[in-house]
Amino acid sequence: MVMMAAAGNESPNRNSEDKTSSRRQNEVNKKLKYTSLAILVIQNASLILSIRYVRTLPGDHFYTTSAVVMAEVLKVITCLFIILIQKRGNVKSFVSLLYDSIVIQYWDTLKLAVPSLIYTLQNNLQYVAISNLPAATFQVTYQLKILTTALFSVLMLRKSLSRIQWISLVLLFAGVAIVQVEQESGKQKEAVTAANQNYFKGLLSVIISCLSSGFAGVYFEKILKGSSASVWMRNIQLGIFGTVLGLLGMWWNDGAAIAEKGFLFGYTPMVWGVIFNQAFGGLLVAVVVKYADNILKGFATSFSIIVSTITSVYLFGFHVDLVFTLGAGLVIGAVYMYSLPKANTSTSSTSAASSSKAGESELDAFLPNHKAPGKKKGN
Repeated sequence: MVMMAAAGNESPNRNSEDKTSSRRQNEVNKKLKYTSLAILVIQNASLILSIRYVRTLPGDHFYTTSAVVMAEVLKVITCLFIILIQKRGNVKSFVSLLYDSIVIQYWDTLKLAVPSLIYTLQNNLQYVAISNLPAATFQVTYQLKILTTALFSVLMLRKSLSRIQWISLVLLFAGVAIVQVEQESGKQKEAVTAANQNYFKGLLSVIISCLSSGFAGVYFEKILKGSSASVWMRNIQLGIFGTVLGLLGMWWNDGAAIAEKGFLFGYTPMVWGVIFNQAFGGLLVAVVVKYADNILKGFATSFSIIVSTITSVYLFGFHVDLVFTLGAGLVIGAVYMYSLPKANTSTSSTSAASSSKAGESELDAFLPNHKAPGKKKGN
């Protein structure tokens, strides 16, 4: 009887402790979600604004091809360090894992040469685009990567999109088109031309970047689905190819100039900030996304467009009129609509997991934007 009474008293206490623990966990998760939102917004907006800023400053400019290589090297070093920590500092186990994943399973590694080539191209194109387009215009236009990713997902992965998602893609295209038409006939193009920048070169670069981001992100997701390798290891494999391909691109485009002036020519603390943001931004967001849902990611992207536009007004004298506001508003609404879960509750969890995995792929690779551990190369 005494034992039964003690057990009876223990059960309510345990339930109470479980409820308290669950409540605390919910509060922690809620705080992490809002922290995730802030980090996503800051990372999305700051990378584009900082690249635009350093590329429009007077004086000698750094070589963007060297910056792409440096970002890849830093990303590889970071992922190696993370895996070493996961192995609790056991160097033998660490080296064995690298040898097995990269050398023994060489065919698996070679599969990543394709997305790595595309991400290297995409990273270089982003510098070209941001150097020739207003930051806000680039931010809005770059959301076309959602459209290209969706189309490649349907074609390559046989995914189905909800009616709301299809509508959002139409609105996205319409919004970007309105912004581009407004830019073509507005003061922004005049300002860009006056600053010795090529608007059409920037526009072509961002369109190719969106196409490459969509294809590479879906291709990377397809590889991840058929592999047990960690995302950190995948980023090392991507980074190895990215570094080699980046060096080839650097030699081809700026080899003579870099041989004369040096690899780090034009590097300032601000340039280093851009490179660190590009290298670690995708990995940071990848970790953060664990605590955020797809809707929050869409909201963060939309909010970062607003932040970029407002900041561009003060930093670069960007002119916002009614037409640009309409186009940007359509894009912001489309991004949020596309991130909403499908109406069919029976498949919502599967669909959410699938979209989450796609987003993680892109974030891990870039920077994919496009393009994440625990679940993009890039804007």
